[in-house]
Amino acid sequence: MPVTGFRSLALAAGLAFLTAAAPTWAQETESAMARGARLYDKYWGENKTAKPTSDHPSYIKDGKYGKENSWRCKECHGWDYKGKDGAYAKGSHFTGIKGINGAAGKDPGAIAAMLRDKTHGYTEAQLSAKDVSDLSLFVAKGQGNLGKYLDGANKARGDGAKGVAYFNTLCAGCHGEDGKKVKDGPALGSVADNGAEMMHKVLNGHPGEAMPALRALDHQIAADVAVHLTKLPAK
Repeated sequence: MPVTGFRSLALAAGLAFLTAAAPTWAQETESAMARGARLYDKYWGENKTAKPTSDHPSYIKDGKYGKENSWRCKECHGWDYKGKDGAYAKGSHFTGIKGINGAAGKDPGAIAAMLRDKTHGYTEAQLSAKDVSDLSLFVAKGQGNLGKYLDGANKARGDGAKGVAYFNTLCAGCHGEDGKKVKDGPALGSVADNGAEMMHKVLNGHPGEAMPALRALDHQIAADVAVHLTKLPAK
C-alpha cells in the first residue's frame, strides 16, 4: 500500500478514536462532585465570594457556630452527611437538622431548587449556577457509602501501613511526612480523630487549595490515608 494510503488509514483511525473517546470525556463527573463537596465544606473558600456576616436563617438560635460557619453545609448536615442522626446528634455542633444522606440518588435539579428556597436561601451572589450544579451533583450522586469506611465512633477503618505509602507519595509534598508542614493549618494529627472529616477532605480536597482529590480512586485508599493520619503527631 502507498505511504499516502497508510497516512489516510492512520488519520481515519485517529479520528475514530477521538470520536469514540469524546463521550467518555463529556461524561466525567468526579471532578464536579469533588468541587461540590468543597463547596459543601466552605463555599466562599472555594468560589472566593464574600464571607457571610450574619447567621444562616435556618441556624438554631444561640448556636455556638454562628455567622459565617452557620452557612457551611457541613455545620448542620455533618461531615458524615447524617446531621442529627450522626456525629452531630449531640455536642456543640448539634442543630437538630437532618442530614443530606436522604437526598442521595435524587434529581440534582430538585436539590438545586432547594438550595435557592427560603429554607436554604443561597443567593446567586453566594453560589453561582455552576456552584449550585456542582453542589447538587455531589449531594445527589457523590456522597458514596461513607459508612463503609467509618466505625461507630467516627474513626476511619483501613490499613494504616498502606496509608503511609499513599500519604508519603500523594500528600507529604505539601503536608510533610509529619503532617505539620502547612503553617496556616493545624497539624494533621491534631484533627485526624474526626474520621468523616478526614475522609471528606482526602476524597475531595480542601476549599480553594491545590489539594488533589482522590475520589476517582478506590475509596479504601482514602480510608487507609485517614487511618495513617491518626498516627501523626498532634503538635
